[in-house]
This record gives sequence, C-alpha cells and structure tokens, in this order.
Amino acid sequence: MSAVAPRGRRLPLVLRNPSFGRVWTAQLLTQAAGRMFQVGAVWWLVGFAGGERRGLESGLFLMVSTLPAVALAPVVARVVARHAHRTVLAVAAAVAGAVALPVALWAYAGDLPMAGVYAVGLALAACQAVFDPCLTTSVPELVEDADIEAATGFELSTQSLAGLGGGLLGPLLVDAGGLPAVVAVCGTAYLLAALLVASARFRHATGTSDAPQDAQGPQDSQDSQGAPDGSMAGEGGHGTPPARRTLRQILAGLPFIRRVLLCFAAANLFTTAVYVVMPLYTRGVLHSTGSTVATLEAALGAGTLVGSFTGARVPGRPVAVGSACLAVMAVALGLPGLWAGHATAIGALAVAGWCVGVIGVRFVALFQRLVPTADKPGFFAVMQALLGATFPLSSLVFGALGDHLGARALCLVQGAGLVPVALALWWLGGRARPDAPRTSPGDAATAAHLVPAGETS
Repeated sequence: MSAVAPRGRRLPLVLRNPSFGRVWTAQLLTQAAGRMFQVGAVWWLVGFAGGERRGLESGLFLMVSTLPAVALAPVVARVVARHAHRTVLAVAAAVAGAVALPVALWAYAGDLPMAGVYAVGLALAACQAVFDPCLTTSVPELVEDADIEAATGFELSTQSLAGLGGGLLGPLLVDAGGLPAVVAVCGTAYLLAALLVASARFRHATGTSDAPQDAQGPQDSQDSQGAPDGSMAGEGGHGTPPARRTLRQILAGLPFIRRVLLCFAAANLFTTAVYVVMPLYTRGVLHSTGSTVATLEAALGAGTLVGSFTGARVPGRPVAVGSACLAVMAVALGLPGLWAGHATAIGALAVAGWCVGVIGVRFVALFQRLVPTADKPGFFAVMQALLGATFPLSSLVFGALGDHLGARALCLVQGAGLVPVALALWWLGGRARPDAPRTSPGDAATAAHLVPAGETS
C-alpha cells in the first residue's frame, strides 16, 4: 500500500507506519488505564469510602501512585539501555495487567482493603514508570528522522487522550460499578497493550532490537553495527560505541536543559495539584457527582489534546512560549477560586490543558533533537523523575490543605504559585544560552535550524 494518499496527501503517521501505530495505541491504552484507576480511586475515596480526612487520604494515594517515576529512575534507565525496547514495553504492560485482574476478582468477591488499593496504585505506577520513558526512547527506532516531530506529537497527544478517556470513564465506572469495575477494565487494557507491542517491529533499532534480522537490508545491518547514534562506522567513532554516562553526567552536560527541567518541576508542584483539587471542588463547591468530575477531567484532556497538535504552530521560541503558557495557566487555574461555577471550571481546565500540550510538544521535540542518542534512555528516565519529583509532595500538601482550606482557596494557591515560576523561566530565556546539539550530524543540522545561534531554545 502506498504511503501517499490520493491527491498527493500523505496518510497520518499512525496509518502509514503500522508498527508505530500499534505502539502508540498501546501507549494510549496503558496511560488511559493508569489515569482511569487514579481518577476513579480518588473519586471513590472522596465521594464514597473516605472519612473525615478525604483530602489527606486522596493526596496520599496520589503520592503513592507517583513515587515510582521518581524512585525508580536509575533502575529504569539501566533497564531501557540494556534490554530490547519492545521486550521492555511488552513485559511492563503484561505485568500491570497480571496485577490488576486478580485484584479485580478480589474486589468483586469482597471489600478490597485500603492497603490493597494503595498497593495496586503503586504497582501500576511502577509499570508505567518503565513503559513511558522506554517508549519515548524508542521513537527514533520506530520512525524515520523526518517523522520524529510528528511521532512526538502523537506520543504527547496520548497523555491528552488518556486524560480524556481515562479521566472520563474512571468516575463514571465508580458510580456505576464501584472500584472493582475500574480495576477490571484497567487490567484488560494493559494486557491488550502488551499484545499490540509484541506484534510491532522496531525496524530502526540498533543493538537492542527485537526486529528480525531479515527485516533489515544489508546496509541497515551494517549501520546497526556502527555508532549507536545511527551514524556510519568510521565517521569519527570508527564504529566504537561511546561509554554509557551516568544520570548525573547526562544532566551535567546539558546545563540549559537542566535549568528548564527544574522550572517545569517547580511548576508541576502547583499544576499537578489539580488532580486533588478537582474532586474536592466538585464535592465541596459544585455539590455534584462523578459525572462532573468526569466532565472536568475531559475538559483538561481535550485542552491538552488540542495543545499537543497545535503547539508546533504557536510562534516564538520554546522558552518564550513556555513562560507565556505558564502565565496563562496561572490565571486559568486561579479563576475558579474567584468565580465558582461549572462553566468557569470547565473553561479554565480546557485552557490550562491547552497550555500543557503546547509546552510538551515544543520542549520534548527540542530534547529529542539536542540530547545525544546514546544518552536518551537515561535522559528521558531522569526527565520523568525530575518532572514527577514534585507530584508526590504536591499531592500530599494539597491533600492535607484540602482538609483545612476550601477548594476555592486551593485554586487561588495554584494560580499564585505559578506566577514566580513563569517569571523564572522568562528570565532564564533572556540570560541562558542553549546546549549545543550533540546528536548525529544530520540531527545536529536540524537542531541548529531549530536553535539558531544566540537564541535560548
């Protein structure tokens, strides 16, 4: 089948590259399942099972569910670097499914203890902490270099679709069938994702590929034995792979990117609190049910989805765009605290989601170009750890505050907290110089086009 559609228009990447389409669908299923369980469990705690300290209990649950991405970063980096990526992805999804389905049967047979809910959240989060950075690292193995930005857009849009689908279904399933229904659907989605990954071919992988050797041509086989960044043997490296660097060395060699990541980690302290604030706002301010939580989650996910696909069209340098988006998010997240209402909350979350999508596309695409190929497994693992490091703290702090402050006050705290972060990122853009591209020669030329001399992105 031709990769070019009638009238000279190319098919979407997920259609003209079936392997990438399967892996992308698997990512959609895993992230939607994980999001469904998180949102469903939080609404179950706030609306049904929680006691007088609903805020703290839901915050503790979210803290437990986000710890693996931070604590397992060094382990994940080693696993992704040393093992075939298709195998890592398939095993991570299969283990998550194998954990969820028996727990669902247990929950149907009788009441699942609170410790069991926390344990499932921890296990699913650990599997997702392996799956997500491995998939990000695998993008260049699944697509051609010219398709990296398109693949990144699809990959980042997955979080939006997952937030849209998982966030919508989680509270509705809890209202309809309780927590067991949510766990059963999650387990099924993870197992289906494992089957999809196992059926994909990572044609452009080097060194750790699961792809059959006969799927590569003679030249491909020769290239795969060269430098790990995909360059020809003899072009500077004589086919000798560079020594694997530690996570600290990777970040030390990327000072500009390190500062940007620290800014976004600080921003996440306030933005990710929305997952605690939304259920509390629904119950305490809107006095509504799980359908309202689902609507708010859907607004956030839809906004992020639109931002993921339109982010590349927003003019300006990534740092300037990022600081502007953080300022807009500060206003959007604080607005429901000033004017309470369904329409205000839905609109504010849609705008905040769009900002998240734009920031993600602009910066992850840039990182794909600037980070050396050999460092990508470690970099994306440590990126996830840095960005997620404040999530447990955010969940715990805002959950505890939710037992003492009203949900409208929490919205104002979120908005006010983002203002200094937006200013810090803007200041960084005016003073710092970007890290030099350190990928293969072709990628370096592309990155140089993305980051002209003297610019900060």
